[in-house]
Amino acid sequence: MPTIQPAPRARRPWHGGPPPTYQPSFSAAEIAEAEAWACSQALPHGEVQRARLALLLHEQPDLRSPEAARRLGQSTSWVCKWRRRWVEEGFSLGDAARRGRPRQLLDWMRALVIAVACELPSQRGLALGRHCASSIWQVVTSEGVQISLRSLQRILKANALKPWQYASWMHPRDPNFVPKVKVILNLYQFIFEGRSLGPRDHVICADEKTSIQARRRRVTAPGPGQPGRPGKPGHIESDYERAGAVQYLAAWDVRLGIPFGRIELKTGIEPFMRLVDQIMAIDLYRTANRIFLIVDNGSSHQGKKAAERMHARYPNLILIHTPVHASWVNQIEIYFSILQRKVLSPAVAASLAELAARILDFEATMHDRPKTIDWQFTSIDFDHRLAEIADVGQLAA
Repeated sequence: MPTIQPAPRARRPWHGGPPPTYQPSFSAAEIAEAEAWACSQALPHGEVQRARLALLLHEQPDLRSPEAARRLGQSTSWVCKWRRRWVEEGFSLGDAARRGRPRQLLDWMRALVIAVACELPSQRGLALGRHCASSIWQVVTSEGVQISLRSLQRILKANALKPWQYASWMHPRDPNFVPKVKVILNLYQFIFEGRSLGPRDHVICADEKTSIQARRRRVTAPGPGQPGRPGKPGHIESDYERAGAVQYLAAWDVRLGIPFGRIELKTGIEPFMRLVDQIMAIDLYRTANRIFLIVDNGSSHQGKKAAERMHARYPNLILIHTPVHASWVNQIEIYFSILQRKVLSPAVAASLAELAARILDFEATMHDRPKTIDWQFTSIDFDHRLAEIADVGQLAA
């Protein structure tokens, strides 16, 4: 019987198909977009695959279509289609426009959905604090519009509307908000009234962290992990027994990056003055030319009387108040946030003495390792931000 002869050996190795007819090229911006899409976990899988194909062809322009299809788990015709589209129509990762069936929703229906989404529920007499897709659908359908909940959700998504989300906002109530903030921001750059501060001028931020509770409760340390299993987090009991509360009065030297503080049982004028006395007892500050003490509008150091009281006791001390509801401009709050994360959380202490010792020990550690706060928000940035807000207000009007 005749035998089947083996096929002749190929003159050159197999490279996965014929050379590609279409070889698209990509710009840097297009590659950046493809890299962002390829790592996304929210986009449809088809769009992610197109982005991966673009990156693959950018790295290997001569890659054969069958080999590219094999690497991505797609068909060769799919790779050829996108190669051709990118060459003839330009780069795009989205689906091409399709005719489909005629629109069932008229423009006025879409406008009604958007209008209801931009209203408060109380304007429609609804017993709701905020709108959701189902409440908007109930209002729209009550107007006689035939629309499905899914279609309504697509309208909200297309117009980037999320009426169930709210962000806190506060209007400046201090009539001198802008000049007060600028004074403090300039002091952080060691400028006061248009002149640079001298080496014997110091800027200090002070405030009170009130009602720090000592709570007796059980707590366990985190446990190590095992191969293939993460470590165990620490556990803290939700029930606790109160052992009292202390007040931590602290100050922060902006130039040196060191804290000063004391523990008090109560807040008030006298405890805060003891903090000031503690600061001014240091030779560096007692012999200074000027001390700019930045504080908020707490009752223990509020208004002109507090400024006069401190200036009478220490003539070189100038009290600077932040605007009302503007504690963010006081650097001492950053130190308090570090203290909260590293010392006071989780809130566990058997006694007030233990809690106070822990706070003061951390303060001593920060004092021995001084590090200034990298404050980058300047008065120029503040002016730019005010201009942006004014532009948004004009557009809204």
